[in-house]
Amino acid sequence: MDPSSLNTPELQQFINQEKERAMLNEMVGKLTNVCWDKCITGTPGSKFSSSESTCLSNCAQRYMDMSLIIMRRFQNMN
Repeated sequence: MDPSSLNTPELQQFINQEKERAMLNEMVGKLTNVCWDKCITGTPGSKFSSSESTCLSNCAQRYMDMSLIIMRRFQNMN
């Protein structure tokens, strides 16, 4: 295999997309763990209670908001 073929724009785009996908998966995993631990206090049944559902929704929204703020700050540093 020609080493120069490893540095094509298509390959770089693919690598960047995979990095973004991995970061998103990691973020969803952290979000799930943090919000689950915070909002689900007992053994879950077949569906969430209204307070658990509200807590999960609020927790997820705050987590996403903070992630965006942090991401913007890092972008502004460059």
